[in-house]
Order: sequence, then structure tokens, then C-alpha cells
Amino acid sequence: METQSERKVVLSAIQPTGTPTLGNYLGALKNWKEMAKDYDCFYAVADLHSITVRPEPAQLRRRTLEMYALLLAIGLDPEKNTVFVQSHVNAHAQLAWVLNCYTQFGEAARMTQFKDKSEKHPENVNVGLFAYPTLMAADILLYQAHYVPIGADQKQHLEITRDIAERFNGLYGETFRLPEPFIGKAGARVMSLQEPTKKMSKSDTNVKAFISVLDDKDTIVRKIKSAVTDSEARVYYAEGKDGVNNLMGIYACCTGKTFDEIEKDFAGKGYGDFKAAVAEAVVEELAPVKETFDRLIADKAYLNDCMAKGAEQAARVANKTLRKVMRKVGFYQL
Repeated sequence: METQSERKVVLSAIQPTGTPTLGNYLGALKNWKEMAKDYDCFYAVADLHSITVRPEPAQLRRRTLEMYALLLAIGLDPEKNTVFVQSHVNAHAQLAWVLNCYTQFGEAARMTQFKDKSEKHPENVNVGLFAYPTLMAADILLYQAHYVPIGADQKQHLEITRDIAERFNGLYGETFRLPEPFIGKAGARVMSLQEPTKKMSKSDTNVKAFISVLDDKDTIVRKIKSAVTDSEARVYYAEGKDGVNNLMGIYACCTGKTFDEIEKDFAGKGYGDFKAAVAEAVVEELAPVKETFDRLIADKAYLNDCMAKGAEQAARVANKTLRKVMRKVGFYQL
């Protein structure tokens, strides 16, 4: 085991744009609390990123508090991790501006997420959406992160972060650490319960398609029961059995069982028995999260105190990097 000073740094952030799904939880969030054993972890509620779509102010405030409470509820101990709200650390916005000036227009224009979101929301193609990757680069580089847990859709953003850091380092000498993608324990890729060929999403118009981490027991059981399967009524993993494959993946992630073990357990049983077992496993997995969240969200003073301490800890590290950048660029410092 490394000593505290040798521990590598991990940075991860999540936007406060609604309650995460079971897919977000099993695919990423469940692994976050495990990282604290081996890494110095910085976890942010990325509220600055979320205003590219102009959320309603009161809703943004509420969702930020809820997302912060949820991060603690999934087991991120604020004594062992730095858990903070992005906008509470001014260095994020300040470094993002500096990095904008070291990012080429063509690089930013090539980002597929910018192209996709511009097509989906042609009425609001704002500069913030275009500069999103440089803010993300600032988030990562401020903390000299060794690793960043990312999904496939964020790979391009990590690549441009490395490009910006290399360019800056080339001009001014070693300033930023080049971050690597975090390859941790594989989480489940959870698909829609109603259209199992597409990813589970909290923005799905069909509420039966996704499970929220804060859904109650009855809601979870109802949604799993109505999950799309096939007419074969036999539990095994195979190409073309997308609905059953998805439920097996969820069950495996919640119980730790292999697909072979699941197949043996449900040999000779139908989908009714299997869905009941999947629902029970999901309820057991999420119940402690919901219980802790409900307790925390009722204690705003505690959450505010944790937020303030988290921001202070994060700022201490971030400002050290920012001061070095400001000096190297040539800003006059008092």
C-alpha cells in the first residue's frame, strides 16, 4: 500500500441534471467509493457545466444540493475524499479562461459532443457549449490528476485535455500532469428496460425504461416486472436476447454472480421467477442509498458544512496549480 504522499490522484465529476439511474450507479458511481482505498479522490458536482442548457435557477440549486447528498449517500466519506461543488472553487472558471487561449478553434470544433448537442438544440448553440472541453480540462488539470474515470463518450475530452496540457508544458515547462483514463473494475453497461438495444437514460420519455437510484421498492419491482424480454422464457445469455442479457447483467452486478451461475440457478424456471429475483437484488442494492439520502437531505446544515469543507480542501490544491499557471503566463502577481 502506498503512503499518503505517494497515493495517486483521481478526479471525477457529475452534473446535477437529475437523479442518476441504476445504469449510472452500476456503471460508475458504485466504483467511486472503492477508489478511496487506493487513491486521493476529488469528486465534484459539476454545476458550472450544467448551465449550457440554461436550467431554471431554483431547480439548479435544488439539484446541486440533492446531487451532493447523493454522492455522500453512495458512500463517499467526506473525511476520506474531497467532495465539493465545482462553482464553489473559483479556480475552475479562471483556469478555463486561460486554457481557452491555449486551445485551437479547430480542436474544439472537432468535438463530437459539441456537434451532437448543437444539432439537438439548434436554438441555443452557445459559446459555453463550445468551450465545455476546456472547462473540463481545467477541472482535471487543477488537481494534477493521474486518472480520470470516463465513459466512451468522454474519451475525446480527455484526449483534448492531454493535448492542451502538452502544449502548455511545451511552452512554459512542466506545469500540468498528463492524465490517464481510469480503468477500474468493469461496471455493468445497463440498457433501457423497454428498448434493451439502447442505453438506460434518465431523460427517456418512457419512465418504465429506467430505474432511478432513489426509486422506492414498489416502483423498482413494477419496472423490472414490465421489462422487455422474449418469448423463449429461458434464462441464458445469448446474442439476440437483449432484454434477458440486460437483466442478467444487472443481476450479476448486484449479486456478484457469474452468468453461468445465474443460468444454473434459474434452469427450469421462467422469466417471472427471474424478474422477481432481479427486482429483489436491485432493491437490496439501492435501499441503503435511498435511506441514507433521505436522512442527509433533511439535514441541510450538515450538507452545507461538508460542502464548505470540501470547497476549502479543493481550493487549497487547485489554487496552488492556478498560481503556478498565472505566474508562468506572465500575469502580474501581488
